[in-house]
Amino acid sequence: MTRQTSRRQFVRDLGLSAAALPFVANLPSLGYAADAADARRKQRLIVMFSPNGIVPKNFWPDKQGEDFDFKPILKPLEQFRDKTLILHGMSVKLRGDGDNHMRGIGCLLTGIELFPGNIQGGSHTPAGWASGQSIDQEIRNFLQKDPATRTRFGSLEFGVMVPDKADTWTRLSYAGANKPLAPIDDPYQMFDKLYGRLKDRAVIASVLDDLQQDMKTLRGALGANEQRLLDEHAQRVREMERELQDAANQPIGHAVPKLEAGVEDQNDNMPKISKMQIDLLVNSFAADFTRVATLQYTNSVGQARMKWIGVDKGHHSLSHASDNDKSAQNDLTKINTWYCEQMAYLAKRLAETPEPDGNGTLLDNTTIVWTNELGKGNSHTLNDIPFVMVGGGLGFKTGRAMRFRHTAHNRLLMSFAHAFGHRIDKFGNPDLCGGGPLDLG
Repeated sequence: MTRQTSRRQFVRDLGLSAAALPFVANLPSLGYAADAADARRKQRLIVMFSPNGIVPKNFWPDKQGEDFDFKPILKPLEQFRDKTLILHGMSVKLRGDGDNHMRGIGCLLTGIELFPGNIQGGSHTPAGWASGQSIDQEIRNFLQKDPATRTRFGSLEFGVMVPDKADTWTRLSYAGANKPLAPIDDPYQMFDKLYGRLKDRAVIASVLDDLQQDMKTLRGALGANEQRLLDEHAQRVREMERELQDAANQPIGHAVPKLEAGVEDQNDNMPKISKMQIDLLVNSFAADFTRVATLQYTNSVGQARMKWIGVDKGHHSLSHASDNDKSAQNDLTKINTWYCEQMAYLAKRLAETPEPDGNGTLLDNTTIVWTNELGKGNSHTLNDIPFVMVGGGLGFKTGRAMRFRHTAHNRLLMSFAHAFGHRIDKFGNPDLCGGGPLDLG
């Protein structure tokens, strides 16, 4: 094996399983060149979505490069300057069926057109679901193929106040063509998904306790042969109890979170629900339940009324206001700043959570990508779609702002995959992949 051969490739060439990797590492005579896969770093990706466009003058930095400035909306991220990457000039160039809100969210992570359908939006033609898989699921499936990166869930889809109604405006992630994934926007339901096994153990333990008592009562009424059979069953019950106890004693990497009880799924509880979902998301990473997640706030054309920041009008309605409407522009700036604060809280929680193996913090190995279905609400433009990243998970060079010129966002989606070692040469519509992945190193 040459010095340029990776340890992982060496194992594959020998036809060994991934389980052999640690043993090869302890054989000094078999030198190998370390690469990103060999380090077995737990790379993670979170895509955070908020709707209805941004206020460009209060969002995009005036300066580019490392000397960039934080405009009012992005001010909450200033504490993470060295870990922030701002990309200006990404465009969703897909056309076809659906209005721009529908294509904005439906094509955002899929990079491919919507199917024709019967969901009518705006003044454009009706449309259906996206005609391809989203990049988060592409990466999920790539990671799940390798035992070294496989996780319990593969991916998790979190939501905050996403409507129950399933339509093109409410779905961000796709398992495949015509296969939208519904986010879980109930923290208690997400908790049960993550930690339901704990509840199951408690229920089974209670059943076994009752069974032990029943067998003691029954034993006195049986003959010797029946008693012997019953004793064998009792022994098996005791073994099951020990197995449950052993499972309960296995560490999961963090304390199981305690959620505030009785938080209802309603508009005024958005701040509480957001915090609960973020805390659960961070815990799911700490336990290595998943390495890919989405966090979707409301939906395209979402009408959240953020009374807690002094905004009584619906978000989507405000987004249609003229640039000369100073009151509406001020409210929209407040709304987008609040969303940025959620990203900052998520980054803070990741930054203060150490990796279980001591390899830095979760934020060192996680990239949060905050995006939107529109570049600007009142124009409904699909140009200058915001992409703001925080964290070191993808290995991009951070601490800078970059400006592109109407670059197809398919190339950025490809960059996400390449950062995980998934060397795809196209994603979504192949005609929009010219030039390959962006150079963000």
